[in-house]
Amino acid sequence: MIDISVNNLTKFFVIGENLLEGLTFEIQEGECVAILGRNGCGKTTLFKILTGEMDYDDGEVYVNPHKRLGLISQIPVFPLGYTVEEVLRSAYAPLMAAKRKMEALEKAMAHGATEEQLREYDSLTNRFQSGGGYEMDVEVDKVCNGLGITSEQRTQEFDSLSGGEKTRVNLARLLLEKTDILLLDEPTNHLDLRSVEWLEGYINAFKGTVLAISHDRYFIDQVADRVIEIVDGHAEFYSGNYSFYIDEKQARFDLQMKQYEQEQAKLKQLGFTVERMKGWGINNRTLYRRAMSIQHRMERIKKTEKPKTERTMKASFGEKDFSGDVVFKMKNVSKSFGDRTLFSDVELNVEGGERIALLGDNGTGKSTFIRCLLGDEDCGGKIQFGPTVKWGYLPQIIHFAHPERTLYDTMLYEKNCSPQVARDRLGAFMFQGEDVFKEVRNLSGGEQSRLRLCMLMDEKINLLILDEPTNHLDIASREWVEAAIEEFEGVLLFVSHDRYFIEKFAERIWLLEDGKIRDFRCGYSKYRAILDHEAAAKPVVTAAPKPKKDKPKGGTKDVDKLIRRLEREIEKQEKVISDLDGKIEAAAADYQELARLMGEKEEAELVLLDLMEQWEAAQE
Repeated sequence: MIDISVNNLTKFFVIGENLLEGLTFEIQEGECVAILGRNGCGKTTLFKILTGEMDYDDGEVYVNPHKRLGLISQIPVFPLGYTVEEVLRSAYAPLMAAKRKMEALEKAMAHGATEEQLREYDSLTNRFQSGGGYEMDVEVDKVCNGLGITSEQRTQEFDSLSGGEKTRVNLARLLLEKTDILLLDEPTNHLDLRSVEWLEGYINAFKGTVLAISHDRYFIDQVADRVIEIVDGHAEFYSGNYSFYIDEKQARFDLQMKQYEQEQAKLKQLGFTVERMKGWGINNRTLYRRAMSIQHRMERIKKTEKPKTERTMKASFGEKDFSGDVVFKMKNVSKSFGDRTLFSDVELNVEGGERIALLGDNGTGKSTFIRCLLGDEDCGGKIQFGPTVKWGYLPQIIHFAHPERTLYDTMLYEKNCSPQVARDRLGAFMFQGEDVFKEVRNLSGGEQSRLRLCMLMDEKINLLILDEPTNHLDIASREWVEAAIEEFEGVLLFVSHDRYFIEKFAERIWLLEDGKIRDFRCGYSKYRAILDHEAAAKPVVTAAPKPKKDKPKGGTKDVDKLIRRLEREIEKQEKVISDLDGKIEAAAADYQELARLMGEKEEAELVLLDLMEQWEAAQE
């Protein structure tokens, strides 16, 4: 069954310049399809057309009218004062309405009920149960737990959250709504690694249809059944994940280039023959007619278009010579905000040529750690740099002192360079023509990152520090940045949630967790294997040694006493397990507490089983 169909879709914003032109594709029920393309190619516009938010100029668009469709890029406006919990619960609006009616009927029937009230209550109860009303609390906790929405955050007002936090809460609300078709526009942008992995598991288990715009190459590899790339307003199809797409795209390019070169060689040879025969045919009409016949044949040959190669940035980091062994040392470094300790007793040494990834969940203090290292934030302990170290830093949130200036003026004033040098450097980063006269404040997030990198790459540095360097960049731009970093021979320290980027560059990993930094001297794959091994090796709660079963020493009187004592102990143990169930439900959003309580419950159930066996033996 087709869930989405787009046929010859055309959309333009400037007459004569189509953003989407003849776009055609179909999405079958249950597919997970990744939409790729450079920033500005029309991916988000396509999603707005599918949801009806934006009109189109020509073509046909079909979305299965019997399916519920949800779009993550849209953040609905909620009433003033709405908490995060109320936003999440809005996913269950019909069930909540049924619950309110049930509560009103319960009050009305407290002193007697009519048959009509009983029938209505029965109908509401069935609707509430079949809709998952009794599992509502567990589902909300599970999704919040997976996406890292803490119990404290759930009590905050939704309007007080940052843009990234709102996006994360809205993603949780969308997942709870049980939509049939999910449209995800950059769903991993504001998630940490743990949450991204949880989302991948959710999508892979999701029975509905998923259409995802993403520049996260690792994410696409994990979830996509196939890829649709938007190129010059048209759709190109790849029947696999991102790795398949890369190989297939290169194979198609090579084949098209080979066909083009063969055709050009053939046309060149025929052209040479035609010119010679025309010359000979001045006095020979037969040769002249043959030459004209060959020329007509050349015109009828279907010519292969020369495949386009991506324009690339020819840029590299300026490097400063480094002498000595130690780049920087950290001893007993600590940082706290009030009663909250982000990290403490950090002791690390970094030597020349190392490439280090700083990983950890959102909110653990990674960016604060970087600011402490650079002296932008006060901290306890001692940080010492080598005498010849010069660092360059790309922050996660980029600010320009004069956002009203153009890109061209920014380079002239801040880098103190000549007009020609400013043009050349901007051109190397794909800012060409009239683009250089855009005001900085009007640039997208990805363009601002590109401009800051352009300014950074000119500096002579031997320590490069990057905080989420691939955020807001499309895949082509990420590859440009990676190409420049590959040429850099100094020390690289970076914070990133882009696993493709981490896999490519990290040779050492610092994990910031529970206020400590663990140092793994290995790449990302081995680091993941170590964590998986540790998780598997965690001690499993085993039953305590079984106490020796009481054996009656006398007749039936002693046996009766033993049975009554065991029954009392069984009743107490059942109460312990019931209390633990309540605590487990309340702690669903707390990983560590949940694991501890589950262990206690497992142990309590083993004790109960042993008591039951003793009771059965006594009965016999």
